[in-house]
Parts: sequence; structure tokens; C-alpha cells
Amino acid sequence: MKFISFICDNYSSIGVLDEETLKVIDVCKLTEEKIPNNMYEYLQEFDKNNHILSSYLTNVIKSEYLFSIDEIFVLAPLPNPNSFRDAYAFRQHVEAGRKNRGLDMIPEYDEFPVFYFSNHNSISGPGEVIVQKKHMEKLDFEFEIAIVINKKGKNIKKENAHNYIAGFVIMNDWSAREMQLQEMKLNLGPAKGKDFATSIGPYLVTLDDLEEYKISSEQGDRYDLEMKGYVNDVLVTKDNFKNMTWTFSEIIERASYGTNLYPGDLIGSGTCATGCFLENNLSNNNSTWLKDGDEIKLQVDCLGTLKNTITLQ
Repeated sequence: MKFISFICDNYSSIGVLDEETLKVIDVCKLTEEKIPNNMYEYLQEFDKNNHILSSYLTNVIKSEYLFSIDEIFVLAPLPNPNSFRDAYAFRQHVEAGRKNRGLDMIPEYDEFPVFYFSNHNSISGPGEVIVQKKHMEKLDFEFEIAIVINKKGKNIKKENAHNYIAGFVIMNDWSAREMQLQEMKLNLGPAKGKDFATSIGPYLVTLDDLEEYKISSEQGDRYDLEMKGYVNDVLVTKDNFKNMTWTFSEIIERASYGTNLYPGDLIGSGTCATGCFLENNLSNNNSTWLKDGDEIKLQVDCLGTLKNTITLQ
């Protein structure tokens, strides 16, 4: 299923996309309010709510349950995550960045998946991204895919980690590179260079929708999904989700060691290869950064297209 969070006429709810009609089914109204009208509460009893919902989806006929995309304001699929971790899972991105700075690859990268915590209160969906003047000093995008956790768990083994994934979302981890560079000199962070905005969406896509693209391994599942990114309709990045070095199963195992993950936690993959201007500028000796009014589109097979526009406040 493709879940979507939305507002329509001052009413907020969650829906699923009917891929035949491209209409959004309001699942709260459809189930006569037997399931919650927001994704955070839905995730607290994810399996139970999925079971209730599936029994109703077989007979969607009433027009008041259905909306066209044009009728609704699309929010982040999960507007209010509990927490937000961001990993470093695409080796090619890390390796290229270090090579371009004349540095060898970090041998410890292959020992365990790393991540940092970012600002879970700065999550937004498709649409306008409002930034401040200092953010515009080398403003960058970062093309990622993220997972949403669907149940509480601690010391989760990678072999069982897929059971804790509600689904995938496209993610753009906006980055103010000048601020990031300044604070990283102190060997702490990233912090202010990253905490002002992260966009996810447009859908939360459940694992069953991606079964035919799954590539199983001892490390965990990967998915053969092409990733393309555009700035003002110019292709600037291309990769594939299957190229993650560390799988989300391995990241979950690491993240849950000695601590609980909770339904509604958000975990990003880290930037894909060529998935930001910083990497591409260093590789091509350019100095290209985002500007006020730029439109950024991140497109992933089966996950949709996340479209945002930069607005300087």
C-alpha cells in the first residue's frame, strides 16, 4: 500500500492511493473511524490496523471516501516522527567524497553502520521549503530513502529486522554546507547545517508493494529501484537503491543495540552516490548550489516523486 497524509477543507486524515484511479481513499472514513486519522497513531498498532483496513478496501464505492490529488494538501507521510536517525549506508558516496578531498577511505566504515541523530521536529512533506539567509550559503540537497519503524524492539537481529519496517519514503536531507563546514571543524555534528529542514514523501510505501524488486542476502534485503534527481528539470543525480552497502536490516540491528526503537521512528539511508551537489562539485570541479526558487524533484521507482521548492524567508 501507498499511505498518504493529507488535509482537505481543514480536515486531516490518512489515505491510501488507489493506483487504478489515482484517487486517495480516506481510510478513516472508509473504516467508520475504526482506525486513526493520523499515521503516528496508526503505527502504534500497525498490524492490527492493516488487518482492519484490508477488510474494507475490497469494497470502496462511496464518493465521500475518495479524493483526487488536486483536492488535497499533501503532508509528510509521517509528519511527527518520534526520532530521526540518519545513516551513512552508500559506500560510493562516502568514498568519492573522501577521494575528492585527497583522503583515503576510512577502514572502520566496513566494521559497522554509523548514524547520527537529527531534528525530528523539522520534518515536512512535498511543497515549499522555507530557509533562512545563512542556509543559502552553499545550500544543498541530499537524495536518500528512509524507513519508518512499526513496532517497539530492542536488540533486534538483522534476520528479523524487516518485521520492524512499516515501509519506505523518499527523503531529502537539506544541508547548509557553509554552516556544516564551520561546525564540523570542531569534530561535533552535523548540527545547525542540517537541523532546519528534512522533506519526506509523498507516500509511505509498504514492503508488500516492493516484493518483486527485493534482492535477499545474508546482510538483509535490498531493492532494485532506480533513483533519479532533478533540479529545475535537469537530471543531476542517478543511482539505485540496491547499491546500499549497509542494509536497513543491519542499520536496525546497530540502532537497536541496548536501546528501544519505537513505532514512528524515522531512519534515513544516507546520501546515495552522486546524490548531492557537494559530491558532484568536488568530482567535476564545479561550484553549483541551490538558489531561491529552485525546484528539486527526487524520483524513485514505486516510491513516487518528492517535489520541493526553495523559498528564502
